[in-house]
Amino acid sequence: MERPSWDEYFMQVAKLVATRSTCLRRRVGAVLVRQERIISTGYNGSPRGIVHCEKTGCLRNMMSIPSGERYELCRGVHAEQNAIINAAYYGINTAGTVLYCTEQPCIICARMIINAGIVRIIHNGDFQDDLSLKLLHEAGIPIEFMTLEKEDGEQNTFFTEIKRA
Repeated sequence: MERPSWDEYFMQVAKLVATRSTCLRRRVGAVLVRQERIISTGYNGSPRGIVHCEKTGCLRNMMSIPSGERYELCRGVHAEQNAIINAAYYGINTAGTVLYCTEQPCIICARMIINAGIVRIIHNGDFQDDLSLKLLHEAGIPIEFMTLEKEDGEQNTFFTEIKRA
C-alpha cells in the first residue's frame, strides 16, 4: 500500500469533509492545516441552527442565479468561511496555515483567507473566479490546483465511492 503525500492526504480529508455539505448545488469541503496537523475543517451549508437547503430548497435555484454570481443571495456559508469561523469559535489562530479545499475559493472567501493569515491554498475543483485569483496573487498567496492521480495517470479512487445524498 502506497502512502499518500501530505498534500494528497489533506485533500482526501477535504473531500471527506465535503460529504457533510447540505448544499444542493455544490458540495465543498475545506481543511486548515498548520505544520502537518489539522486545526479546523468546514463544509458549505446553512449557519448553525438554521434549516438546511436540503429541506427548504435552494434559494439560488429558485431565483435562477448562475454559479459564481450574487453570492450574497444564499442561505449557505462557504466551506472556507466555515473552516476559518470554526477555528475562531474555538480560539485557534489561523495565521500561517495552509488551506486545502475541494474548490477554488471565490472572491468573498479570498478576502477572508487573506485577512485570516492563510499562506497557501491547494484546491481540486473546477470553479473559477478570476477576481479571486488576482486578489490572492496580489496578496502573495500561492494557489495551486491539485489532481489526485496515481503515477500511471489513473484517477485516485480513494473517495470516489462515497455516495452523495
